[in-house]
Amino acid sequence: MIVTSTVPARRLAASLLGGVLLAGCHTSTPTHQTPAPTTSAATGSRPAITHPTVTGPGLTPSQRLTVLANTIAATPGDDTTALPYTYLHTRSWTRATNAITRTDLRHWRRDTDGSGRETTRRLPDLPGLDHQPEGEEQALFARAPETTTEHLPGGLHPYLPEPLLRDANTLAGALAPPELAADPAYPRLLVNGVVAHATSQYLNRSQRATSLRILATIPGITYRGQSTDIVGRTGLAFTITADGSTSQLLVDPGSGEILAAHERLTRRRPGLFSHVLILERGHTTHAGTTLRP
Repeated sequence: MIVTSTVPARRLAASLLGGVLLAGCHTSTPTHQTPAPTTSAATGSRPAITHPTVTGPGLTPSQRLTVLANTIAATPGDDTTALPYTYLHTRSWTRATNAITRTDLRHWRRDTDGSGRETTRRLPDLPGLDHQPEGEEQALFARAPETTTEHLPGGLHPYLPEPLLRDANTLAGALAPPELAADPAYPRLLVNGVVAHATSQYLNRSQRATSLRILATIPGITYRGQSTDIVGRTGLAFTITADGSTSQLLVDPGSGEILAAHERLTRRRPGLFSHVLILERGHTTHAGTTLRP
């Protein structure tokens, strides 16, 4: 499920160790269109500008992520941070007790006071735990009933307090308790923190680069080449296996944005744990305004 409120790192770690947290998903990239003048652009299908060595041979996964962090480009959303609302559009498949929930969430947060709006569309839960999200499900969300929740000032909190930390070591300590660094579950804790951070607040170019540098430090991270998510977006796939789970992140090679993430459990009640698509992110003029005309 998408995290939309502040969760202290210790609580986050405890939840993960107990088997309850948002984790990765599958990735996908919709066609990007030119935004209306009063709104900002977000994640989309602008041409990826990839540094040659990012996808070339001879690099370890950590080196590849570090090169990517040093070469990512700005996005249209980076130029609109003065607009009052942060806008995020995510779609998630999340394990419940004995079913998979399917949720489309649009989230507007006024950065100055924490007020805003959330609109949610839910598809019927799927019984069982071993579902593989499919592209055909995307059209079903548009026909699902929509629920809107208005939030008063203070009702919506970023995942981490702002301004966001820029030092990779310090930010990693806020995302996963450093005292657990020797625990076998730590790589999972850290990647889940990175995903939760990216799905709950806007990250500018510098902040995206910091997140990539954190991923570069995760023990055992592997590079799987280029991959395409269920909505057609192509990115670089990185995988982390730890604590009886395997997580995969799809990263835009031009902007450094996490496009999608998914996690599957391999030991305890094996099957899908979570799958999230980050479809749009940016800034806009008021709650309810999307980033596309």
